[in-house]
Amino acid sequence: MTPDGTAAPPSADGAAVRTLELTKHYGASVALSGLTMVVPRGEVFGFLGPNGSGKTTAVKLLLGLSRPTGGEAWVLGRPAGDRQTRSRVGYLPELFRYQGWLSAAEVLGLHCRLAGVARSEWPGQISGALSTVGLTGHADAKVETFSKGMQQRLGLGVALLGNPELVILDEPTSALDPVGRADTRTIIRHLRERGCAVFLNSHLLGEVEQICDRAAVVADGHVLAIGRLDELLGSGGVRLRLTGLTDVGRAALARRGTLAEHDGWFVVDGVDAGAVPELVADVVASGARVYAVEPVRQTLEERFLSLIEAEQARWQR
Repeated sequence: MTPDGTAAPPSADGAAVRTLELTKHYGASVALSGLTMVVPRGEVFGFLGPNGSGKTTAVKLLLGLSRPTGGEAWVLGRPAGDRQTRSRVGYLPELFRYQGWLSAAEVLGLHCRLAGVARSEWPGQISGALSTVGLTGHADAKVETFSKGMQQRLGLGVALLGNPELVILDEPTSALDPVGRADTRTIIRHLRERGCAVFLNSHLLGEVEQICDRAAVVADGHVLAIGRLDELLGSGGVRLRLTGLTDVGRAALARRGTLAEHDGWFVVDGVDAGAVPELVADVVASGARVYAVEPVRQTLEERFLSLIEAEQARWQR
């Protein structure tokens, strides 16, 4: 409840992002349909989907760069697009270009001014951003001399100015080498530790799997699945290399999950990780010898593709 006794808006719960049936049409084309989600503060949220799935449209709506056809969205407790809220949001677009004749420090200074950062804080903000993204030694270098990876680092530095409470990153590691991707993951973890929410668009599913707490998979403007990564990926399983497996041992495996054999391995799907030691103990007690035990789990890429294929099949029917 608000102080005057009226019902509090959904944004008042402290979430960094909240949407309710958010929809965007361009004429007869549906770019986004009924997006409902909550991103708490201090969470890294992955927003995944193929090209044309509605990811960029969702970001534009959250930033107030586009108006919804229907539904509502709140960012940091205010309606999406609120001008005062924008200074608390950091944004790295997928496609950006800075003036080539400016130095890295000058680009950051310009964006400090655009973000409304107090002039007295500029030196600390600029040096801090350069240090965080690994460009301290290139502060006075012209942007036109930067590689794509260095420009990507600079763009990330711009998104971090002003100590934002929400950072929206659109393909932040697309131009980076393995070292740069590892550095970016470290930066994102530090943002999470200080309570900042990170909304991450990416097609590099391995990166998402390493860093995100939760994720949503979208296609054709619809949300296909949303939740923690362990929820999206399922319970997984285990495979064992065995000899001397008796009927008793086979029954012990089958009690723990769905049993199958592939290329000399015994595979048990649906096994909780905590049950693996007991499963192995049961097999050994039955007289079998265990030579190898390996976890089996669907990767995020496999889950992503299965969801997309199922959606395509649904539309073809």
